[in-house]
Amino acid sequence: MKIRILFIVGLFIYGLNYGQKAAQVKTQVDSIFNAQLQQDLVHNAFLTVYSDKLEIDWNYSNGAFKYGEKVTKNNPFHSTSVAKTFTAVLIMQLQEDGKLDLDDPIAEYLAGDIIKALHVYNGKDYSKQILIKDLLQHTSGLPDYFMDTPETGSPFMEQLFTHPDRFWQPRELIDFSKSQLQAHFIPGTGYNYCDTEYVLLGILIEELTGKQYHEVISEKIFNPLKMEHSYMPLRSKPANTTTGKLSEFYIDDTDISLFKSLSADWAGGGLATTSKELLTFYRALHNAEIISKKSFKSMQSWTDESYGLEYGYGLRKFQLRKLYQYLPNLTLIGHSGTSGSFMYYCPELDVYLTGTFNQTAYQKKHVDFMVSVLSQLKNLSKVKSKRNGKR
Repeated sequence: MKIRILFIVGLFIYGLNYGQKAAQVKTQVDSIFNAQLQQDLVHNAFLTVYSDKLEIDWNYSNGAFKYGEKVTKNNPFHSTSVAKTFTAVLIMQLQEDGKLDLDDPIAEYLAGDIIKALHVYNGKDYSKQILIKDLLQHTSGLPDYFMDTPETGSPFMEQLFTHPDRFWQPRELIDFSKSQLQAHFIPGTGYNYCDTEYVLLGILIEELTGKQYHEVISEKIFNPLKMEHSYMPLRSKPANTTTGKLSEFYIDDTDISLFKSLSADWAGGGLATTSKELLTFYRALHNAEIISKKSFKSMQSWTDESYGLEYGYGLRKFQLRKLYQYLPNLTLIGHSGTSGSFMYYCPELDVYLTGTFNQTAYQKKHVDFMVSVLSQLKNLSKVKSKRNGKR
């Protein structure tokens, strides 16, 4: 009886100690997050930190719109390239439905005028050799309409600024790539991050479903997961009519959030969402709620992107220790975007991180931020492990 009482008292003390440590760590994370808002270029930011193992569910929003209105957790933000994971999931669903196979050439599904001269390398047309999985994994060798330098005329990124009211159709993006840019390598022989590929995947989704991309993503992902604040700006509306207005997205000091030219993001980055709904989506993906475990495992077929970075099918993997030897020996799997948006899972700690800084200057800086947060959570995980070991 005495031993049992001591055991119960011990559990209470360890529970109390863990709760105190979790509160301390949350205070540190609060400070790390709010410190970013002190940077001149960060006008608003959002963060969700979630872990079943660590028993945490922390949600942050801070900053203001240019006219002083405070942002809240109900203000969606541009996901930018985090949306690539959504497009990849739609493709995996189509494979599960027997409507395609990742090893199929895209020429089996796309119109001849799209395929013709799509991929010309050293004078030879390789368009019919591109596989669906090449588009998913950036191994097609196709040029990137967003970032590559055209032979004539201005770069595409410049056109977003010079013609902010232009609405881009997917076919126009493919035509720009074909007429102005050059392929990088023979399909399947290299890696080159490329938004053109995800435009083609979006067109493929429309061809096989007979519906517009924004209708498919609502039907297959948003609605089943009750993601009522997620939508595609310029193309659809959120299901919840009380959704806050779209938060501002900056390139340095210029707010581009309402540029019609952002229609060019489309299937590679044209999604608006919240950090909580990104968490909902990513947990559903991990828990085999929207595709099977087999399909999710297939999405993690990695190819080298750069040292410490690998890319799968709409997923990216960071191995932090390889990036810098003094970083924690942790892994991050998910995706991020040019706006400083991020959606990652750390398997070693069982931690999800989702959010954004809505600032292109944070395209790489958000990684430093995540490392700082994970370093705090690693300490919390050690306390949790000791507590479990005492039971």
